Amino acid sequence: MDIDARGPRFGAAVTTVVLAVALITRSPWILAWQTLAFAFGAAGGVGRSPYGLLFRTVVRPRLAPPTEFEAPEPPRFAQAVGLVFAGLGLVGFTVGPEWLGLGATGLALAAAFLNAAFGYCLGCEMFLLLRRLAVRAD
Repeated sequence: MDIDARGPRFGAAVTTVVLAVALITRSPWILAWQTLAFAFGAAGGVGRSPYGLLFRTVVRPRLAPPTEFEAPEPPRFAQAVGLVFAGLGLVGFTVGPEWLGLGATGLALAAAFLNAAFGYCLGCEMFLLLRRLAVRAD
């Protein structure tokens, strides 16, 4: 079942803020929260992530009905990619090296910002590219 395309973009906006705060403060606790949010999104889909639940229960009822829908698999894959980068960032901030925390968190922040500001989901595009490559390999 397709999902409201505004949901993942809303989640990306919240993620952008959370990752920016984590990066500025170098807080492993804030980054741990975002890592957990990515884990829920990767495991259950973006609708089951904390930001997806917030969108569905608080934001979406106040909006007009959706006009754009998208398949749930690409955003779910993007959540898994975010989980990997946030996890690497968490390792960097907790056990080192710090450059790993800064770099991985910065890359996750850049990807979230691209989705929030421009509607360009880098993880979704990776999913589609990998799927095309898999089809060609068959």
